[in-house]
Amino acid sequence: MKSGGLMFFRKKSDPGKNDAHSGRDSDLKTPACLGLSKAERGKKIAELYQISENCTLCPRECKVNRPAGEKGRCGAAADVIVCSAGPHYGEESELVGRGGSGTIFFVNCNLECIFCQNWTISRGVERGETVSIDQLASMMLSLQNQGCSNVNLVSPTPYLYQIAAAIDRAAESGLNLPVVYNCGGYEAVEPLRILEGFIDIYMPDAKYASDEIGARYSGVPDYFTRFSASIKEMQRQVGDLVPGPGNLAYRGLLVRHLVMPDDLAESEKMARFLSSEVSANCAVNVMAQYYPAYQADDHPPLDRRISADEFNAAREAFRQAGLRLL
Repeated sequence: MKSGGLMFFRKKSDPGKNDAHSGRDSDLKTPACLGLSKAERGKKIAELYQISENCTLCPRECKVNRPAGEKGRCGAAADVIVCSAGPHYGEESELVGRGGSGTIFFVNCNLECIFCQNWTISRGVERGETVSIDQLASMMLSLQNQGCSNVNLVSPTPYLYQIAAAIDRAAESGLNLPVVYNCGGYEAVEPLRILEGFIDIYMPDAKYASDEIGARYSGVPDYFTRFSASIKEMQRQVGDLVPGPGNLAYRGLLVRHLVMPDDLAESEKMARFLSSEVSANCAVNVMAQYYPAYQADDHPPLDRRISADEFNAAREAFRQAGLRLL
């Protein structure tokens, strides 16, 4: 539905209208985007736009001209397509606060996971709404006005230059929430380097600890190779997750790891990698909510839920690695 010219879908309750209701403290560090000058932001936006003209925004490196309307493998072309926007209370408590995490769900994804639980969005079955950069900026400001704790960009990778431009415009109009980059973990390092200063919290999935499994189940030949490089860049930019009052995060890296049947995600290997190569204090949410979705029923062992023993073993591997479990 539309509200004041904005497009909001599946809108949840509206518990507050300002930072006092979000659980944030006005003395928290300034969001990253406000630390960049207008000229610095403009230069970065132009660089991301230039990359999209021969698109290498993600490791697929489709090299299509996105602004001219050519579609990449992800399904995205020039337009930003949003499925829903509003307060979300199902995220980690470090993101939710009292006002919810202000999620913006983008349509299309650079991965092709055959078990995707949001496949109607990631594969573009749900058409969503086409939004301009100004409308996207207004969505961010509206989430702030509703008392959300942050702006949570879900599957942002196909739309980096538009998102950066929207953050720039929103910042000029008073946006002062942390921005969360909520992605599948299949990222290209150079666009992330350019994006530095726009993002406060990186929240990538840590799907698999091998390229072979990524090729089999997510349709990319080099998932772990690319994940390994990109997460180090994320850590370099924002460091370990920093909690503020009420344990509400305002900066840092938060990793999600979904435990999979038959340990397809290689949880122990992933835990060792994060501890030794990223940070011994890396914040990790080890998740148990795998269930067969999309095409999973046709690909055993993805056709079953995980057992309690499988989840406990995975979580213990992360604990043994000394990581910070959420």
